Amino acid sequence: MQWIGPGIQSAKRKADVSTQAIIAAETQGRPQRARGVGRLKAKARAGRTRLDTFYQEGCAKIRLPETFDAGMEAVLINTSGGLTGGDAVDWSFEAGEGTRLTLTTQACEKIYKAAAGTATVSTAITVGAGARADWLPQETILFDRASLTRNLTVDLAGDAEFLAVEAVLFGRKAMGEMMAAGLFRDRWRIRRQGRLVHAEEACFEGEVAKLTAQPAVLAGNGAFATLLYCGPQAEALLVPVRALLGDAMAGASQWQDKLVARVSATDGFALRKILIPVISHLRNGASLPKVWTL
Repeated sequence: MQWIGPGIQSAKRKADVSTQAIIAAETQGRPQRARGVGRLKAKARAGRTRLDTFYQEGCAKIRLPETFDAGMEAVLINTSGGLTGGDAVDWSFEAGEGTRLTLTTQACEKIYKAAAGTATVSTAITVGAGARADWLPQETILFDRASLTRNLTVDLAGDAEFLAVEAVLFGRKAMGEMMAAGLFRDRWRIRRQGRLVHAEEACFEGEVAKLTAQPAVLAGNGAFATLLYCGPQAEALLVPVRALLGDAMAGASQWQDKLVARVSATDGFALRKILIPVISHLRNGASLPKVWTL
């Protein structure tokens, strides 16, 4: 046992107080920011998809509910309750060879008014040989003066399948809310065996309400979604998807092994009524994750 005399203890206390004072001075006036990092890798074992790597840090949490098939479902949670300017979340997922991985979120992601800076969300997904990954987050809700930059990067093996759905709401119509102004920037890059097969950029900046009111944009609708399927069934899925979209303000197209559908609606409820049967069909009839209906 080491004995520390009173003089040494006093000096240590003074040093601790000085360190705390320096930290307080450096952070004074700075708003608290949310930071989150989540990593998950799935592997195939005994005919089922099993967990290989799991990591979570900060406000990014991952939960794995029990499934009754050979696939794995991961539910992503932002424990900060929403994002604002300066917040950052980084997700990374890998569906190993022969696995089936579904990724969704516990609830809608809320992007609040940003006093300064921009919230950033980065998602990287790798899908191995003979594997399939479904990226099915619930809607992103943008409040007035929100600022969000989002990136989705996907790397596919030669025979991998991938489904992505991203839905965005400009405020909540039922609550009388709308996004009059702000920033929403969305960037997608999808590669197969290193070759770029899909790239898109969406940007709503400045007076967003005036922009979305234009007929060539959303014609005044407050919600929209993009669906992307990459895989061998793309051509066969096109006609049924168009039939499910019916007379909604939507369209679908297909080329090579890719199918893209875009949908707009008056609000989130109307958008879900269109999306749910289409997503289920793109999942070979499988229902959506239960968190979508809780």
